[in-house]
Amino acid sequence: MPEGARTAARTTTAHATTAHATAPDTAHGVVIAGGGPVGLWLACELRLHGVDVTVLETRAEPDPHSRALTVHPRTLELLAARGLVEPFLAEGLRVPSGHFAALTTRMDFSRLDTPYPFTLVLPQVRTEELIAAHAEAVGVRLLREHRVTGLTQHDGAVAVEVDTPAGHRRLRAAYLVGCDGSRSTVRTAAGIGFPGTAATRWAWMADVTLDAPPAAHSTSNEHGTVMVFSLPDGQHRVVGNDAHSVQEPPEAPTIEELRTRVRRIAGTDLGMRDPRWISVFGNATRQAEHYRHGRVLLAGDAAHTHFPAGGPGLNVGLQDAGNLGWKLAQTLAGTAPDGLLDSYHTERHPVGAELLRSTSAQSGLMTSYTPESLAMRELLGELIGGVPEFSDALALRAAGLAVDYPTAEPSGAHPLTGTRAPDLAVHGGGTLLPLLRPGRYVLLDLTAAPDAPSPLAPLAHDVTPGLDVHTAPPAGHRPAWSGVTAALVRPDGHLAWLSTDADPREAARAAVAATLARR
Repeated sequence: MPEGARTAARTTTAHATTAHATAPDTAHGVVIAGGGPVGLWLACELRLHGVDVTVLETRAEPDPHSRALTVHPRTLELLAARGLVEPFLAEGLRVPSGHFAALTTRMDFSRLDTPYPFTLVLPQVRTEELIAAHAEAVGVRLLREHRVTGLTQHDGAVAVEVDTPAGHRRLRAAYLVGCDGSRSTVRTAAGIGFPGTAATRWAWMADVTLDAPPAAHSTSNEHGTVMVFSLPDGQHRVVGNDAHSVQEPPEAPTIEELRTRVRRIAGTDLGMRDPRWISVFGNATRQAEHYRHGRVLLAGDAAHTHFPAGGPGLNVGLQDAGNLGWKLAQTLAGTAPDGLLDSYHTERHPVGAELLRSTSAQSGLMTSYTPESLAMRELLGELIGGVPEFSDALALRAAGLAVDYPTAEPSGAHPLTGTRAPDLAVHGGGTLLPLLRPGRYVLLDLTAAPDAPSPLAPLAHDVTPGLDVHTAPPAGHRPAWSGVTAALVRPDGHLAWLSTDADPREAARAAVAATLARR
């Protein structure tokens, strides 16, 4: 029997003053604490599989300010795999490069093997609004002014304590997921450690009008660093820190102080005026010890916090949700193979650790202005500009395309197992990403003729959570895919299995049997 109830009910987005928000307590499949982009995306992924999900959000209204600003190529692929990328592309600004530690020489994204070889500049406000619109369309229940205050785990459920303007409530859920930020109440209440280091360096950001925007993205010298990003609405984001204040306690500067700092570093204040928002941030770096503790899981900033070098945080959080959603849905349906839900921590915790390592390395370069640090910046810039292999390796990591999940039996697995599948061509003129929209596994047969049925098609019968079989031309123009005759792609776009057998039928049958359950 499934662990969680299922429903096809439409979304209810409610404030606590409505009748729905103060209705008597009921059982829920999954409760998500946090209605930002990560929590909402996870809810959408769960609804794709019919899971009953309720999102609890403390805020009465969405935050009007955007800390995150960039959507990376891998995140765009995830959106495309659910048929949602077009609204993002229509609004965002495409930048075919990315920065490492604010170096003036930028990584070239145009060589990346992806349909989206660019960084998309789109304020988090719009990212959240676009995901929220989709969440409403697919039946996510979003309750605002609901603050999680505690939890108690039982054998078959978790009791979630919630404060609302109408009074205290206790919700019962099969699982609770904390997407409630770096100060996560869920993480604390579950007793999950959050080791790391406190902030020792500080930087500032401001969304402003610039009368004289610079030609270059960044300027860095012994006085500090200034980066400038164009925003879709014509304003600019100015981000930086200066050698005189990088270790000072956090306090948002005034527009006059910002002009002085920017002028000292860049030689001009860029005609800065009309600030819409000024904020500060630090290099606090922490990661949850466990992403799962019983029936409580963590994603996004609740699982990892870091210096926002290159804007990876939102992207890694959305990718956390993309990894967790289908696994949790399968677990609730009672069709998950042993250890599937635990693999969320096994796969994503190393990704979070690498995120912290990368951003810590960049913050060291971005906030130190000794002659040695400046020499290191100059050297790295030369390597990025002059050694394409070095630039490409950094770009793959920054874009989120280098993630490689560990395999259960590495000795017998193809080297590509666990990596993200590129957007392979399939017979009929399409590509792989649209085939992932139902959230099912996809089995690719790379041996069948374009108009011939695949001999692997019978493997799709009577398995759950579902398998679609498609034929595709050989992908040997990608050297790592040379000789591959079949591939099993997970709902999140990573490769579960590949074969180089001339006749892959028996190997494919074994792979499907090990991965999917019989109905």
